[in-house]
Amino acid sequence: MNRKVGLFFGTFNPIHTGHLIIANHMAEFSDLDEVWLVVTPHNPHKKKSSLLDNNHRLEMVYKACENYHKLKPSNIEFGLSQPNYTVNTLAHLQEKFPTNDFCLIMGEDNLKSFHKWKNHEVILENHEIYVYPRISSGEVKSELTDNPKITKINAPIVEISSTFIRNAIKEGKNIRPLLDREVWKFIDLMNFYKK
Repeated sequence: MNRKVGLFFGTFNPIHTGHLIIANHMAEFSDLDEVWLVVTPHNPHKKKSSLLDNNHRLEMVYKACENYHKLKPSNIEFGLSQPNYTVNTLAHLQEKFPTNDFCLIMGEDNLKSFHKWKNHEVILENHEIYVYPRISSGEVKSELTDNPKITKINAPIVEISSTFIRNAIKEGKNIRPLLDREVWKFIDLMNFYKK
């Protein structure tokens, strides 16, 4: 039987306890066998100085996932041409790992704009989507609310943002409870986000 793998995409700049709570909840309280945290690479066409180098962000995801055997870091998008679209990543993964069934994990806020994604119909035709709740406004398109391929998971609502963490570090605040211990040590050692 195929393994069911949930894909949790993010820049993880940095990865924080909110990401881990959601990813672990999906791995433990749904029918997913594993959750891969897919680090989104820096888009060379965008100037984004606040985004750390791809490998530094991947390193933080590795450190954060170390004690969770169902969570795996993934750099699969690093080798794909940019700008990249989720539909291409899914096709690439399915070809590379034919015995896995890949599912998308997304917040309710992303589901609201899902109909604007490139080839979203193709994604929905070939992959399930697992949705976790967010505090947000706006309506989900009606054809997505009752779609059998979309499963809502009653995960904890976590509203921690990487932007908040980066700004807090810059201001010299202690935000250690919001980060995995090893991730915090790495950020501190490397002097990330301090200026």
